[in-house]
Amino acid sequence: MANKKRTDNALIKLLASAGPEILRDLVSTLAFRDPEVRRECFEYLKAHAPLSTTQKQTSDGEVVLALWEELYPDLEEMDDCGGGDYHVVDHVGDLLGQIRERLADGNVSQEVRRELLGEILPFIKSGNAGLDDELYDTAYAACREEAEWRWLACSFEAMKRDWPLDHARRIYRRLGDREKYLELRRLKMVYGADYHDLAQFYREEGNREHALAVAEEGFKKGQGRMDELRRFLAEHAQESGNRERYLDLQFAQAIDSLTLESYKTFEKICDPSEWKRFEAGILARLESAWSQEKLKILMYRREYEQAVAVLMKGSHPLQAWDGSEELEVARQLERFFPEEILRYYISGLGNLNVNATRKEYARKAKVMAKIRRVYLDILKSEERWRDFAGKFKRANLRRPALQEECARAMPGWGELP
Repeated sequence: MANKKRTDNALIKLLASAGPEILRDLVSTLAFRDPEVRRECFEYLKAHAPLSTTQKQTSDGEVVLALWEELYPDLEEMDDCGGGDYHVVDHVGDLLGQIRERLADGNVSQEVRRELLGEILPFIKSGNAGLDDELYDTAYAACREEAEWRWLACSFEAMKRDWPLDHARRIYRRLGDREKYLELRRLKMVYGADYHDLAQFYREEGNREHALAVAEEGFKKGQGRMDELRRFLAEHAQESGNRERYLDLQFAQAIDSLTLESYKTFEKICDPSEWKRFEAGILARLESAWSQEKLKILMYRREYEQAVAVLMKGSHPLQAWDGSEELEVARQLERFFPEEILRYYISGLGNLNVNATRKEYARKAKVMAKIRRVYLDILKSEERWRDFAGKFKRANLRRPALQEECARAMPGWGELP
């Protein structure tokens, strides 16, 4: 640190002895070599020098271009390799975010914004860098006037690829260019979301009959995710008073990917007689639901015996800590099925005959604390606890780190034989 201070003092003295021409030459040389230095120079001058409005605009534009030049080598490598390491992705994403912030200030000239778009579009066309969303957002941030948006939409069209065409269609819709929107929309009518987009367009125009016809067609022909179309048709059925159609659509929505949330949402929609009609169908779908959602639904229904059977059918999540869905359900079931939950917890100890990391020992100690709670607080059997814990302790005497974690997690560990 002392050497750095002496160097700084020496540099200050040399700078003081140099004339303005020498200093200008030094700064421009350093800035030419490194875009980050050039950017810092523009930012410093904007903050400290009395600049005109035109000079400030020039400064902001140069900062944007310097940021792009700074990220370009990494982005180009990502595009060549189909992505990059996390830290590189984060770095490039951060610099793109800084560019968008500068553009949002509205002080970057049209010339610079058009130059930036010309740099971004090849990477959007390639779509290989792994930063599609950030690149599209930056391209959007570079547009202000309608002519610029239209130029961008035309550029996307020229790429003749699905995702750029989707963006072009959205831009035309935003601009109110009905014919261009419909022209591009008709090119791709495959998924439920495609039909929903067109149905929404017609509804916003006030053409409800045409909107409904498109939605019904999509409900029959559409592929993939259908959630938005179902909601669209369910809203229409409710508005028209068709209760039976409304419930059928909401039922299909609930079981499409059954969760506790979708279960409760549909239950709330139904009156008791309607729920009775649909309940069997909901429960039939429960078997194929994700195990975590199945457990939550069974606990919500207070079907504890079935819940413990689901829990025991699986395996203890060896890497889980307190707060996981399975362990929370296990805790709730301890008083109803202590022996079963005890076996479940014991399975979470895994292989006791291997060394592990301190983190893994800490996890095992927490599992032991759960086992201790069941033995002492639920089963009221200190004898069984001391027998089990003693065997565990003796089997791991040569693992002091595990012993320390157990002592930290449970009182009385040191007194065990």
